[in-house]
Amino acid sequence: MATNDQAPWGRVDETGTVFVRDADGERAVGQYPDGTAEEALAYFERKYTELAGQVTLLEQRIKRGTAVADVAKTISTLTTTITTANAVGDLAMLTRRLEALGGAVGEIVEKQSAEQKAQIEAAVAERAALVEEAEQLAAQDPSKVQWKQVSAALDEIFAKWQKHQQDGPRLPKNESNELWKRFRAARTTIETHRKAFFAELDSVHRDARGKKQELVEKAEALIPKGADGIPGYRSLLDQWKLAGRAGKKFDDALWAKFKAAGDVLYGAKAEVDAHDDEEFTANYEQKLVLLAEAEPLLTETDRVKAKETLAQVQRRWDAVGKVPRDKVKVVEDRLRKVETAVRKLDEEHWEKNNPERKARSEGLASQLQDAIAKLERELADAEASGDKRKVADAREALDARKVWLDALG
Repeated sequence: MATNDQAPWGRVDETGTVFVRDADGERAVGQYPDGTAEEALAYFERKYTELAGQVTLLEQRIKRGTAVADVAKTISTLTTTITTANAVGDLAMLTRRLEALGGAVGEIVEKQSAEQKAQIEAAVAERAALVEEAEQLAAQDPSKVQWKQVSAALDEIFAKWQKHQQDGPRLPKNESNELWKRFRAARTTIETHRKAFFAELDSVHRDARGKKQELVEKAEALIPKGADGIPGYRSLLDQWKLAGRAGKKFDDALWAKFKAAGDVLYGAKAEVDAHDDEEFTANYEQKLVLLAEAEPLLTETDRVKAKETLAQVQRRWDAVGKVPRDKVKVVEDRLRKVETAVRKLDEEHWEKNNPERKARSEGLASQLQDAIAKLERELADAEASGDKRKVADAREALDARKVWLDALG
């Protein structure tokens, strides 16, 4: 095998031993006894190419921002490998490239540390916000909250908490533990309040169920009374409204039984009313006849006649008896209108013939008559004198006194 001294980074001696050149001279990297010197060098140059490829790949990984811990470890391992590598090539240049990467790693470490710190701070703030939401729920008055909404809100917060743990950065242990303690305490408070609320609600519901069951039994006991049981049923209904809630399931069932008893009672009353309405129809016809007799009194001016006629109608009206329920208001309103007209006629007569008022009116009328006589004399004198101003004044005063006298009459 011939020696090749022309290769820039290595050579092969007569024994097939391959040497690589470096700053300290050269060192043997291996043998390739069964090939030519070119083949021997090519074999170890390929090994160099593989190492150079690893360095190039590492440079690319750093540019992409690969995790610092992985890069630093790879640089250290690759540096050791290149120092003693059985390869032919510019190993010193690869070492320098790795040293340059070490500086880049330092920058990346600083950058990633800052980014990681910012991420952790943001994650702590996000998780603290979830804790504060839970604490706000826990601080509400248990007697005023809507527990279905509170439970749903707490479940949503906890789901966010779990997702944050899975997808977010790992928090420092102390801060993570402290936040979890606060969240767990808030959740425990909410659960304690919820259990206490529903325990009390169950007690209230049990009391209400007992009361309503008793009211149902009393309502059913009224059924044999038929329509006569309705006043008692109405009283029970008032008590039902004050009994409170027994829970939807029990409320619906108990109300169905309570209402069924009422339906029976009101059904009996409807039958009675229907029978009465049929019986009272003839009464209604009689009262229409009486109204036809009474309503002309609306225009009557003779007070005595109006009162006598109305009194006769009223006596016969009462004797006729009841009318169908849907007709009561119609006929009663018509009769009330007649009664009002007759009463007004009587009141007007009393106003005119009130002794005190009459006496006052007669006294005033006498004074007005005297004043009129005096003004008539003054008017005659003014006309005789030809004083137009006095005539006008006397005539104006005289006309006014006459108007007043007419009003009293």
